[in-house]
Amino acid sequence: MRALPYENYIFDLYGTLVDIHTDEDKPEAWAALARFYSYYGAVYTPDELQTAYNRLTQERTANCRGLRRDSHEAFPEIEIEEVFLALFTEKGANVSKDLAVHAGQFFRAMTTEYLRLYDGTLEMLRMLRERGAKLYLLSNAQAIFTAYEMRALGLDKVFDAVYLSSSCGCKKPDLRFFELPLKEHHLDPARSIMTGNDAACDIAGAKAAGLATLYVRSNISPKEPLPDADFVMLAMDMAQMGALLSGEAQP
Repeated sequence: MRALPYENYIFDLYGTLVDIHTDEDKPEAWAALARFYSYYGAVYTPDELQTAYNRLTQERTANCRGLRRDSHEAFPEIEIEEVFLALFTEKGANVSKDLAVHAGQFFRAMTTEYLRLYDGTLEMLRMLRERGAKLYLLSNAQAIFTAYEMRALGLDKVFDAVYLSSSCGCKKPDLRFFELPLKEHHLDPARSIMTGNDAACDIAGAKAAGLATLYVRSNISPKEPLPDADFVMLAMDMAQMGALLSGEAQP
């Protein structure tokens, strides 16, 4: 079996390894969340709660610069639990941060239509691991959601290190975000490849950091022109992705 063409494999999560659909405008989700808040003395109507949530997130992201909002995370560069905590304190409810985290997770569960691995994801990652690859995750995501979703999907022990934008204070395509794993793990960009489904955030950002790139157009990729990536997949196919990343197939 031939040696892998790279030492370090960096992956995006949502739309690349994980298929997800969320809807934060569901009236029933805001009604359920308002009921949850009322249990602890923070009484809102559903519309009032949604308006307050939008205001607080906008206030906290006013000085954050990003290329676009992600379909699965509206505000990935802030710690969203601070918003859920502020929703309690604005109504005079004195609660712990742990309860704010649980409120956020409850809302996430209510607004998630589906969450699943793309077929063959774990097999592809295990193949790379068994052949000696180092695996890293670099995702525009909220830690209070994503860390638990990864556990539910069996991804929590797959990676050598995980970088989530909410914990790092910046998001793709910011060069600082890409440089975190490179610097902290002394990775050689020339021996590293980024795989993602977003031409601007994943591919352009990775190229600026000196990484090789694999772009996959998945069902939740932004509608945009194909990027100038080293490898381009026009549809999700984990067997093909594994073959390209392992050097067993030509682009």
